[in-house]
Amino acid sequence: MTNVLRYAAFTSDPAGGNPAGVVLDADGLDDEAMQAVAAEVGYSETAFLTKATDVQPVRYFSPKAEVPFCGHATVATAVALAERNGPGEIVFSTQAGLVPVTVDADLRATLTSVEPAVEDAGDIGHVLEMLHWSPEDLNPDLPPRIAYAGARHLVLSTKTRQRLAELDYDFDGLLTYMLELDLTTLQLVWQESPTVFHVRDPFPVGGVVEDPATGAAAAAFGAYLRELNRAQPSITLHQGDDLGRPSLITVELSPDDNRVRVSGNAVPITAPA
Repeated sequence: MTNVLRYAAFTSDPAGGNPAGVVLDADGLDDEAMQAVAAEVGYSETAFLTKATDVQPVRYFSPKAEVPFCGHATVATAVALAERNGPGEIVFSTQAGLVPVTVDADLRATLTSVEPAVEDAGDIGHVLEMLHWSPEDLNPDLPPRIAYAGARHLVLSTKTRQRLAELDYDFDGLLTYMLELDLTTLQLVWQESPTVFHVRDPFPVGGVVEDPATGAAAAAFGAYLRELNRAQPSITLHQGDDLGRPSLITVELSPDDNRVRVSGNAVPITAPA
């Protein structure tokens, strides 16, 4: 039987954050077996580790498919390893590239993204229809873009917190659209201040209506802000509040490094959430 650890990432409360499965010894599992375990666990992602050399290979599976990179499962896995081996730095080898993660004595993990990229979003009229949004709902100061920092995310910003709270979308339609554009989530955003944002992430490609904390999207959003010349040294993302699983994600942007740093806590879940 596969031993699956369960952690809540981007929180200090097991009832908050985003649950992730962690398999620290996946050497005997092939792709089909990993997918089956992830489906049985039912979390938005489960991370699978195989034997490390200089770096630690890791793969991520949602209940429906493998994804190239997952931030919250990376944070959960790093904390699980730190609890076993002590704090320090781990370098994960992901399908998106090498991702260094530092875990401090308080078991707070900071990952450094792969090289990010931002591109034009094109025509988003159909997406707005599937979200039941109108063009007037959009914040013109934060225009639509597709941002990447290990996985691709469409960033859409709304003018009001109420519009963000009223998430109700066409699951099948959005799934088809996202598969066509190779998107992992939508990063839906409301800006509270220059350094504080509230976000929600539909995740139909993973078989999940919504992700309560999305580290990969947070990293991509940091790259997005830098591209728009709206970067701050540190920003805070609140996610999961509307799901009853509050999450807190810190994004750091350095003027000396194009990559993005994403930080958060993770705690064990003693029983499946």
